[in-house]
Amino acid sequence: MKKLLGLISIVLIFTLVISACGSKKDSAGDNITVKIGILKNVTHAPGFVALQNGYFQDAFGKNAKIEVTAFDNGSDFSTAMATNQIDLGFVGPGPAINQYLKSKNFRVISGSNNGGAVLIARKDAGISSVKDLVGKTVAIPTKGSTNEISLRLLLQQEGLKVSTDTSGVQIITRAPADTLVAIRQKEVDATLIPEPWGTQMVQEGIGQVLVDWDKIPPNDGNYPLTILLASDDFLKDHRDLAKKAIQANLDGIKFIKENPDKAYDLVSAELKELTGKGMDVKLIKAALDHLNLTDEVSLDVIKTMAKVSFDAGYIKGIKEDELDLSKFIDSSLLDEVKAYK
Repeated sequence: MKKLLGLISIVLIFTLVISACGSKKDSAGDNITVKIGILKNVTHAPGFVALQNGYFQDAFGKNAKIEVTAFDNGSDFSTAMATNQIDLGFVGPGPAINQYLKSKNFRVISGSNNGGAVLIARKDAGISSVKDLVGKTVAIPTKGSTNEISLRLLLQQEGLKVSTDTSGVQIITRAPADTLVAIRQKEVDATLIPEPWGTQMVQEGIGQVLVDWDKIPPNDGNYPLTILLASDDFLKDHRDLAKKAIQANLDGIKFIKENPDKAYDLVSAELKELTGKGMDVKLIKAALDHLNLTDEVSLDVIKTMAKVSFDAGYIKGIKEDELDLSKFIDSSLLDEVKAYK
């Protein structure tokens, strides 16, 4: 009899344990805080729309808390991702590649946007071609940024070198808003900058497009400019929520494509929440017209970017043949999301 009671007790305990585990899985989004990072760029429009339309909240569940952190540049974002200050978010591949090769504790789980940066020359700087940039100063948002990678590739194509004197092209860093002011005040000669800043300079009559977005390398504008990342810890503990984040990104892309006019106001509203100031709808429209919204991420293009960063000295501590990005992109979650639909 004692043996029978003991057996029953074991079965009951086992059942309770299994039940508890099942409950935890079923309520993965309940009472959890998900920390999302995003840059204050219109090129992150799918993320903006997903936040404004509540796609993340709906996906994670009404009891989930979402904390959004806005970043001025991809370097700060990537550091935050590597140190688990954020769980997932949108960023450019340049800084993410550099940080990944150091920490290797996060992954690309989806694309969001390809292209959307332009090379602008100050109107009175005497620049009519890329070769005219010799001896000039060109601004990029931050060191190691995707925009700098594109600029270096562009200069390589024209046989130009980067230098700190007038023998080549001088690259300096300025936040996009500061670059606009610098162009107005004739402090810089040109800039490779994400939209809609380029369009704004053209509309103000202070700049002209030297290389349009669909001719910017690599791959003539069809390169990842905004990707969705998630930390390894988040993927390990909340793979289901990571897939729901991918779905929110896909829903954002779909909404913009199907409802562009409605998307303009949503993007402006999210910018206002992130920066305290919205943006003229005409500028947002110009920016979205220059984006290729897609969930695809090309590993070959990513490898090209990594090589440029390595040659520029941003990737240290490893040899060129150790630029292993084979696990940088994890497409399995995106594949599962698409297969489920």
